[in-house]
Amino acid sequence: MLKTVKLDLKNIKQWQCLEPGDIVDVIAPSSGTDFKTLKRSLKFIESLGLQARYQPGIFGSDLLCASSDENRYIQLKKALEAKDSKVIWCLRGGYGASRLLPMLSRLKQPKLPKLIVGYSDITHLHAYVNYKWQWPSLHASMLEEVVDKSVSKKELNDLKNILFSHKKNVIYKNLKPLNDQAKESKLIRSTVTGGNLTIILASLGTPYQAHAKGQILAIEDIGERGYRVDRMLVQLQQAGYFNGIRALIFGDFVGGVEKDSKALWKDVQKRFAKSVNFPVLKNLPLGHSTKQRPVPLMTRAKLQLGDKPTIEIATGVKDDYH
Repeated sequence: MLKTVKLDLKNIKQWQCLEPGDIVDVIAPSSGTDFKTLKRSLKFIESLGLQARYQPGIFGSDLLCASSDENRYIQLKKALEAKDSKVIWCLRGGYGASRLLPMLSRLKQPKLPKLIVGYSDITHLHAYVNYKWQWPSLHASMLEEVVDKSVSKKELNDLKNILFSHKKNVIYKNLKPLNDQAKESKLIRSTVTGGNLTIILASLGTPYQAHAKGQILAIEDIGERGYRVDRMLVQLQQAGYFNGIRALIFGDFVGGVEKDSKALWKDVQKRFAKSVNFPVLKNLPLGHSTKQRPVPLMTRAKLQLGDKPTIEIATGVKDDYH
């Protein structure tokens, strides 16, 4: 397993914000798409005043993924080790990032922290760089979604502000308490971890399992019916995954409705919240819905509990956040 991070916030690495003319490495570590989407993605990055770069073998022949494991790892390795780029932006999620982890584990930690941008299957990469290297990362829209215009202007502006460090922190309001512990007026200072629930469960018991102890755990998912969400939460609970976490916040759970169109996972979340002794909240806008605000991971965060809970998360660019 990955070594459990001792939560000394002073040890968290910092990434360098983007400036006009900087290079962004585009990778496809999971599922593939088409060259038309790739070209549109490159054009979008260039519209930000940046340079877009990708490896010639970004797409290739593979049973399930964008290209072979070896080719996808080469993309990732070159992007991580490049001395002239600061951000690695994933083209899309899907499946396949977990297949790269054994090769990634043999890579010496690069000196320059890179900001990995993506979510869903990219949760595997977030967990690795967060816990193995203590790098911040950004749970945010993939390039395919940006160019398909499935991301609102507000979320896109949030993303730009973080990348160019126009904002040192992001505030998320409208959180809703799901148990008494979350209603108690209290300030929690920690870091945010998590991502896709299915991916977190898939890593359980592997050498690349991430840990949530001492942190604020944020989770989301798509297309999972109530019984499946319950089964995943129960398995994680029985495995001790939630032991020692400071709080849990449910993000978006999209789809997964029953035959009567009821989203049973909503009741599953409520029951889960009442069964644990840590604060549980919902409505963090991260996940597969159209409201997918970027959420920095492994950076300083303040969660204010009570009647109107909010969470404020630093972007991780500077170490002057209190």
